[in-house]
Amino acid sequence: MVSGESPAVARRRVRLALRAAREERGFTQGHVADELDWSLSKVNRIEKGDVTVSRTDLLAMLELFGVDDQQRIDDLVQAARVSRQRGWWDEPRYREHMTAAMLQLFQFEGEATAIRYFHPTLIAGVLQTREYASFVLNFWRHDLSDVDIETRLEARMRRRDHVLDRSDPPDYLLIFDESVLHREVGGARIMAGQLKELVSLTRAGKVTIRIVPFTEAAPIAMLGPFTILDIGDEENAVLYRESHLLDEIVHARTNIDRHRRIFEQLWAASYTEEESARLIEARAATMISSLDQRKRPG
Repeated sequence: MVSGESPAVARRRVRLALRAAREERGFTQGHVADELDWSLSKVNRIEKGDVTVSRTDLLAMLELFGVDDQQRIDDLVQAARVSRQRGWWDEPRYREHMTAAMLQLFQFEGEATAIRYFHPTLIAGVLQTREYASFVLNFWRHDLSDVDIETRLEARMRRRDHVLDRSDPPDYLLIFDESVLHREVGGARIMAGQLKELVSLTRAGKVTIRIVPFTEAAPIAMLGPFTILDIGDEENAVLYRESHLLDEIVHARTNIDRHRRIFEQLWAASYTEEESARLIEARAATMISSLDQRKRPG
């Protein structure tokens, strides 16, 4: 087992090993359910990583699949134990007010060696100031309770340290459409503060940002936000996608590879890091200057 492995990474390793062992025997999920007297949904949820697997259930599956290598069994039993450990994201106030995909995302972010993020309309959650994040989350006030919004805001602020201030932070690559710089989310003052924060993070080398020019923007309207997280290397990656009140963790390699190609195409079509940084700084300076002028008397 990898030292310091997070529960989400351990769960992923267990589910992939079980699926591979099942497929090697040529068993369907239905066959496994019948043999173990389980529901089909239970087998499916274990293989998808939606739930952890108990030691008893793990050993029953490995026996059914004919896995008799004791070292392999011990390794998977240990990984299953780690997968059931709890972190800050498992505190009741988070579990009760956030989606299962979000909670898994937090764990993967803590293990990722590289993160690629794209959003056509907003700044990434991890980079958001409290005021910017509060305005964005309040957009959903008709669909989410006040407690939901408050909890998600707290978690969003906590993710900054969890991701960017790790002792071994990931390579964080972000792509935004140029329109994001001109969309005054929360008003000029909040947006100016958010852009100053982006400037600070890029200067500190914590993130690398590229801006897609307006001239390349037409296809972006068809793309939703997504995050690709490499866990160790590109061969071990997960995809996080979100849309209106829906989100998901995707493990399918074909989907991950397709989004990686989209990201690389957008990256190549974007302004360079230096050009993008200058655009962000110039837009922030313009907004701050405009605010200063408004404060001047008469």
